Amino acid sequence: MTVRPLRVALYAGATCAAIAVAVTSAWADPDDGERLARRWCATCHVVAADQQRASADAPPFAAITRMPGFSVEKLAFFLLEPHPKMPSMGLSRREAADLADYIAKLGQGR
Repeated sequence: MTVRPLRVALYAGATCAAIAVAVTSAWADPDDGERLARRWCATCHVVAADQQRASADAPPFAAITRMPGFSVEKLAFFLLEPHPKMPSMGLSRREAADLADYIAKLGQGR
């Protein structure tokens, strides 16, 4: 058995997941993303202009859009598998796309 078929399968799976997130984000709903942000993210991140406080350790959503290499698709994919400091939100692909679209919308007002 060679490693090559396994590697090809892994790349194909990752590509399919990225395409699924990109297609879902085409129909994203930033209003639903704001609702999700206020529910799940506002404890740590500044998620809206009217928010008074958040953790100093988590970047405001508007700052996330200014990070090098930012893209809505990458963010939506990241939200499906968050890093250890984030809670397990169990977002659907659609919800991840909505949240990513809302965050991107915040960066458009710069």
